[in-house]
Order: sequence, then C-alpha cells, then structure tokens
Amino acid sequence: MAERHLSSLRPALLPLSLVDVGWSVGGKQVLAGITATLRHGSRTVVLGANGAGKSVLLRLCHGLLQPTSGQVRWGTPEVPGEPRRQAMVFQRPVLFRRSVLGNMTFALGIAGVARSERRDRALAALERVGLAALADRPARVLSGGEQQRLTLARAWSLGPEVLFLDEPTANLDPGATREIEAVIEAIHAGGTKIVLVTHNLGQARRLGDEVLFLDRGRLVERSPIDRFFHQPTSAEAAAFLKGELPWH
Repeated sequence: MAERHLSSLRPALLPLSLVDVGWSVGGKQVLAGITATLRHGSRTVVLGANGAGKSVLLRLCHGLLQPTSGQVRWGTPEVPGEPRRQAMVFQRPVLFRRSVLGNMTFALGIAGVARSERRDRALAALERVGLAALADRPARVLSGGEQQRLTLARAWSLGPEVLFLDEPTANLDPGATREIEAVIEAIHAGGTKIVLVTHNLGQARRLGDEVLFLDRGRLVERSPIDRFFHQPTSAEAAAFLKGELPWH
C-alpha cells in the first residue's frame, strides 16, 4: 500500500501556477512567457527537442532555480524550515556514500522524520521498489536501474504531493526502464502528482495524461496525451512528432 502523504492534514500544495515565467543566463533567453497551471491528479509529461528548456522548467518548478521574470506560485506556499512537500529525481542518481538503507534513513532524517520511525519507513519503501534484500549493500555499487529505484524509493518515502522526474530512464536498458515505470505508476496511484520530462515517446504515452510541449523556450501546446499524438494543434508539435525539428 502506498505511503500516505506526510502533509495530508495541511492545505494542498497544488495547484502550481506558472505566470509568464522566463529564465535567462549569460544574456541568453532559455525560457520565455511560460504560463500554465498544474493540478492534482493528471500525470503531466513535458516534451520537446534538446534545448527546448524542459529541464530548466522542472528546476524552476522545484525551486532549484528562480525565474528571471514572471512568478512560480504554489497553492499553499512551502514554509522554510518545514519538510518539503515536493521532490525531484534526476537523470543521474544522486547518492550518498552510505548503504542503501543508510541513504534512505539519512534522507528521512534531513526531512525531519523522527529517528524511531526512519528505519521502518525506509524498509517499507525499499520493499515497494524491490530493493529490501539489498538494504545493507553500498548504494554506489548498485546497477544503474537499482540506483534509480533507490532514488525513487527515497523520494517516495517522504510522501511528496508532487514528484518531478527529469529523464529518469535515459541511460537504462528496456528491462530496467520497465521497472522504473512500474514504480512511477505506483507512486502516482498513491496520490502523488507526477511531472515527467522524457525523450521516450512510448514512455510519454504509457505514463502521461497530458503533454506540455516546449519549443525553443516557449510553451506552444498543451493537450491530452492521445490528442497530442494523433492531432497536434501546433505546427511545431507536428514537426517534432515527425522527427523534423532540428536539435538545438
């Protein structure tokens, strides 16, 4: 059974509103004029060619970057010093020099979970992703797929309302990819909002309910997943699906 949100008794973090958001670095405009509202329930997939600004958009949503124009607003703002109510998993797993279980309990400690609860919560999350038998193994000797399942378990154990995923299966073989997708589906089924960046169009279809399509730093289309793949409304999306957009 999925872990209940730690914030279940607090006002909902969502919706997340992006209001005319832009981000520039070194005089280069990476994102411009992004306006969208992300709500609970539907799984959102962010698509676009390399350089379209997908990863930057996720980092702005998560708070790793601050917009240089516009605003990123949560329905209920996070409070500094309180456990974060949203999490992010990156393309390359970020792991501590600890055991698999140590990675879990350390993250729970940072999040403010009582020491008496950490081990049981960590083991329950590892069981859900199929890593309980490897709890005592050094995290950095795991396979790529196992490492990514560990990062997902670590995020899941915190009970986030929103989970941002930046190409979580980009470097994995098909078998490991299927395992990761199964974990993502389970996290979603437990009530967490999923926001996923991927280049894998098959994965987008399997894991998405709606698409945000970026082209050259702008949001040019937002539509349900089936409509996007069968009847895109923008010329840019149609070209992308045909493989005609240049790689930036």
